[in-house]
Amino acid sequence: MTVAELRALSAELDSNLSPSAKKVLERRYLKRTPEGEPLETPVDMFVRVAENIAEADHLYHPEESLAETVAGFFAVMARLEFLPNTPTLMNAGRELQQLSACFVLPVEDSMESIFGAIRDAALVHQSGGGTGFSFSRLRPKNDLVKSTMGVASGPVSFMRVFDMATETIKQGGTRRGANMGILRVDHPDIIEFIRAKEDEHILNNFNISVGVTEEFMGAVLTGGEYALRNPRSHEQVGSLNAREVFDLIVNLAWKNGEPGIVFLDRLNRDNPTPGLGEIESTNPCGEQPLLPYESCNLGSINLAVMLKDGTVDWERLRRVTRTAVHFLDNVIDMNRYPLAEIGEKTRSSRKIGLGVMGWADMLVELDVPYDSEEAIRLAHEVMGFIHEEAIQASEELAADRGTFPNWEESTWKAKGRRVRNATLTTIAPTGTISIIAGCSSGVEPIFALAFIRNVMDNTELPEAHPVLERVLKERGLYSEGLMKGIAAVGGLHDMDVPEDLKKIFVTAHDVAPEWHVRMQAAFQDHVDNAVSKTVNFPNQAKPEDVERVYLLAYELGVKGVTIYRDGSRQDQVLNIGEVKRKGADGDPSGASLQMELGPQGTPIMPVRPSRSPVLRGETREKVTGCGSLYVTVNEDDYGPREVFANMGKAGGCASASTEAIGRLISLAFRYGVPPDKIVKQLKGIRCHVPLGFGPNQILSCPDAIGRALADKYYIGGDNGGPAVGQLAMPIAVAQGACPDCGGAIEHEGGCVVCRSCGYSKCA
Repeated sequence: MTVAELRALSAELDSNLSPSAKKVLERRYLKRTPEGEPLETPVDMFVRVAENIAEADHLYHPEESLAETVAGFFAVMARLEFLPNTPTLMNAGRELQQLSACFVLPVEDSMESIFGAIRDAALVHQSGGGTGFSFSRLRPKNDLVKSTMGVASGPVSFMRVFDMATETIKQGGTRRGANMGILRVDHPDIIEFIRAKEDEHILNNFNISVGVTEEFMGAVLTGGEYALRNPRSHEQVGSLNAREVFDLIVNLAWKNGEPGIVFLDRLNRDNPTPGLGEIESTNPCGEQPLLPYESCNLGSINLAVMLKDGTVDWERLRRVTRTAVHFLDNVIDMNRYPLAEIGEKTRSSRKIGLGVMGWADMLVELDVPYDSEEAIRLAHEVMGFIHEEAIQASEELAADRGTFPNWEESTWKAKGRRVRNATLTTIAPTGTISIIAGCSSGVEPIFALAFIRNVMDNTELPEAHPVLERVLKERGLYSEGLMKGIAAVGGLHDMDVPEDLKKIFVTAHDVAPEWHVRMQAAFQDHVDNAVSKTVNFPNQAKPEDVERVYLLAYELGVKGVTIYRDGSRQDQVLNIGEVKRKGADGDPSGASLQMELGPQGTPIMPVRPSRSPVLRGETREKVTGCGSLYVTVNEDDYGPREVFANMGKAGGCASASTEAIGRLISLAFRYGVPPDKIVKQLKGIRCHVPLGFGPNQILSCPDAIGRALADKYYIGGDNGGPAVGQLAMPIAVAQGACPDCGGAIEHEGGCVVCRSCGYSKCA
């Protein structure tokens, strides 16, 4: 690459990076001084990574120049066509040189193995990686321990020890440790495991998933029982009604998103090296099934830029796919693994996981609705193309460098394909790297079409999806008021815009759960490993809606399911009855699962957590016929929390009435009533002393309070927002607010990410 070409790419990169991308890079990725000042630019970072990863070529051809490889690696990153996972961007060419995102560690049924795994996990977390564990080999609670003549405490008790250890380790100063915990559904302690995160303050460093078997799912469908087996002796020690256990999983997932489901038999159906062992666990977000001590080396192609003249640019996609496979194979050689066993196992199978991001952006550019048969067909076509090109690229590397060492014992040999890598494709969460690339995350729908960015002087600026902004301007529809209205709810569903735009520009909350699963299944058909995907539900969804998704996922052949219901991480009343086992103790009773319901069989309404000592708020003055009325709206992380409405002077009936209205509104907010519903009830109430004329006339004190709320939340159409009575709660309320900036957070495959400031957290 010439100097002129490098300068051109550098300028292109600088113009393509959004404010969010630059903020993320400065905060988390760029080299810094001890005082926190950046020592490199984004261009410097990509050059550092490209040069370091290209060095692996010298292991095979020490006499050849690296210039062409460096240029190719730099170009795909600088053009935002492909980005490797976060540890590679952070650490390549730096002292740590730990390039993998996640690992699976074994946990055998002995104190030595358990606490050895805790030690190993600490080293992995310290290096910046996440860990997955199967606890299925641990003997159940109250089982005999012959060496001490005591009884075992069971897998869940040891998971708490792992969780506490994780809490004490900072990952490279930039990432907090994350874990996946899996337990087979036929383990005797499965009920305790399913309920382990019913209290949201426990196991906060874990995502948990039930390892489901074909035997179990068959029993679910027939309403029969299935066997529980002691992992120490492999003997049957009891049985449970499969349907009732399944219902418990569904109800707990409905409550707060966990546990998820992993279909273990499907993971092992596609295990490329079955002779080396059985796959029992995945990485923290579930997309990478791994054998013990294996690591995942991930990267993603940005589909948003793989377009030309209104169609998929297949030649560009081919070039980037082949470069990405070369890059990720080199990562394996350049990686400094936190444990010797990890390095040995990783190099023996050389697994990589090439995935995609920007899928939803590609669809809107092509005018294809996410929830359409055309989108499903295109998903098969695009991912099928990437998968086959990745295999061919791996075959070319194998011809030059040799197959992976375990190839003779692999399913690839039976297929007659000599490849360099045991697995090639994975769809991973792409939280922060998709922010850098300026595209939608993974294969998820667009989360929000606009959001509000807070700048230095506390000015709120709407930032819209670039394609939507362009289309609105082309049609003469764009306005700052409309953008603020869209930002309040995330999408177009309640906006005064043409129906064809609402059909194309759908968000995660507009897409029915069944379409989420169908899209996941379409990509899974062309992926070696698994697909990280969150199925979004509205807050009012019922447990049976979650059940339908789980059964559809099983029917369509996906390898795991993660769901999130809006607002479900708040404190909620959901009492699950005890599940009793039928088995060794002779207890004939089956499971009893009961949800506490209110009148007419509806679930008891959730209440917000206790009031924070400090809230943020705004005060608006409304001049009424009774004098000036000051309306203060305070918010917490879930949205509007309380309202104070005070007249200019205390005392009198008007002052008492406005105070009472404020108290009642505050109570309504505690129970999640949307602002637009309150506005609809208050606006238009008339008293005998209205003030003003025309649309700005204040009819009464209640009308003034309603108008103040409408001004705050862009309700009523005056600012380009939706009509009164249609606005949903702001997305920051439904999904939760970012602890760093207060923006809305996205839930993705067990992780959360804020696109406004780049905050992210898994487990």
